[in-house]
Amino acid sequence: MSAVAVPSIPLVESDEHRALREAVRGIASSFGPSYMTERAAAQLPPHELWVALASRGYLGVNVPEEYEGGGLGLVELAIVEEELSAAGCPLFQLLTSAAIVGTVLTRYGTPDQKDRWLREIGSGREHYAFAITEPDAGSNTHRVATRARRTDTGFVLRGTKTYISAVEDAPAMLVVANSGEPGDRARSRLSLFMVDTDAPGLSRQPIPTAPQLPEQQWTLFFDDVEIDADRLVGEEGGALSLLFDGLNPERVMAAAICTGVGRYALDKAVAYANERVVWGDTPIGAHQGVAHPLAEGKIQLEAARLLATKAAILHDAGAPAGEAANMAKLLAADAGLHCLDQAIQTHGGNGLADEYGLTGLWFAVRLLKTAPVSREMILNYVAQHSLGLPRSY
Repeated sequence: MSAVAVPSIPLVESDEHRALREAVRGIASSFGPSYMTERAAAQLPPHELWVALASRGYLGVNVPEEYEGGGLGLVELAIVEEELSAAGCPLFQLLTSAAIVGTVLTRYGTPDQKDRWLREIGSGREHYAFAITEPDAGSNTHRVATRARRTDTGFVLRGTKTYISAVEDAPAMLVVANSGEPGDRARSRLSLFMVDTDAPGLSRQPIPTAPQLPEQQWTLFFDDVEIDADRLVGEEGGALSLLFDGLNPERVMAAAICTGVGRYALDKAVAYANERVVWGDTPIGAHQGVAHPLAEGKIQLEAARLLATKAAILHDAGAPAGEAANMAKLLAADAGLHCLDQAIQTHGGNGLADEYGLTGLWFAVRLLKTAPVSREMILNYVAQHSLGLPRSY
């Protein structure tokens, strides 16, 4: 990466960003967590919410205007995600489609690829999945074993992906494959491809999971899936650097979901603690055993939100954002989970009742403590790259 000027990072949000928050929150509040729970129970995507947001141009705010987007950046996309989550309506499709696929296509797609797929993201007409995780690779992207073999007309993909989200209603997905020779898993041979989800030879199997989300999880089987050469995004074998331009936004968006849900949980806990009276006329929120953990949650959320904003601003400026994005994701997952768990505890037995809208989101936030990158791998990254300690893995 060539040297870029490090941008200033404002500590106070602009009027435009506050207006964006209010607008998105207004739409999401008309749906709420009960809508998401109903869609998850029916194993259906949140189509109505998606359409409501798309019709107002909020789903592609980070896509260039010439491709029907908002012409803004990751900062604004994270605001959209955080406000949706703060209303109890986190949209994981934004994380994969607009943040990962949208970023990669914007920076590395050909004009034809942008017309074909990026325009759909910008308008919100479609969303796309992202397929990188494999059964035997774990957190080690360099061990990707799904192979892309070159042919006279394009490539043939063969392999397995697992825990791939929201494939059920995505027309295509961005797939990470190894285009090197069999047995060669060199870092330099990873390639990216846009693959139709109904391509011949591609099959999928649902993965039952504890998180009750509208977006389903899948194992994908690529059995000699043929794709044309124009499906290759970027240079063949050069996907590693491209990937991190998409994975840093993924971490920022994961942080936005966690801080948004944390705000949602904290708001509900504070309202309940101000109203609930058990002994005499004093609400339970007056007791330090209830108040202090909620205050700690507020502090943790504010720290995570500031760091996530820093990461997004650095990314939008083209400056190195990996350190801030990873740190923000770790802080946000811990803060969001603390707030949600403490909100459940504040409600006592009511915290476990569906009508209070808390337990349904617990697994969603707990998921983000492990995915898309685990807490332990982030600590490894910071120890090695930020502190200069020896590599431990």
